[in-house]
Amino acid sequence: MAAGNTVTVVGNLTRDPELRFTQSGQALATLGIAVNRRWQNRSSGEWEEATSFFNVVCWGEMGENVSESLSRGSRVMVTGRLEQRSWETQDGDKRSVVEIVAEEVGPSLRWATAEVRRTERQGSGDSRGGRGSGGGGRPSAPAAAPDPGPQYPEEEPF
Repeated sequence: MAAGNTVTVVGNLTRDPELRFTQSGQALATLGIAVNRRWQNRSSGEWEEATSFFNVVCWGEMGENVSESLSRGSRVMVTGRLEQRSWETQDGDKRSVVEIVAEEVGPSLRWATAEVRRTERQGSGDSRGGRGSGGGGRPSAPAAAPDPGPQYPEEEPF
């Protein structure tokens, strides 16, 4: 991870992870996290609260594992890097978004327990090539998915 561009957030998933596959078969899971912050207003003594929402992108086996393991409401910890993407809509409008590209995702064990099950890699151990997680009953060919929108051509895990 690049120095100076590392972020860690702890929050709750706002929706079930959405798993898609690029045209080359690379897994891509997207999820949303709500991070709550609570503080006491020094002048009024009242408790105040704010919620920030973040979009997270998980590539490869991690994306498949996140999709299989987590669901809406799960409390998670995500460490990754902030990345800004820009694209142009079909109408010619310019859009931009800042996302967290995850390096690590895990359940928070502060108020819950989790059962960790290691996935088995298939093939020669090269995690770039296939969809080598032991994902229990997944098809061997990439599943058809709706167009995931702007692609991340420069983004290859490892």
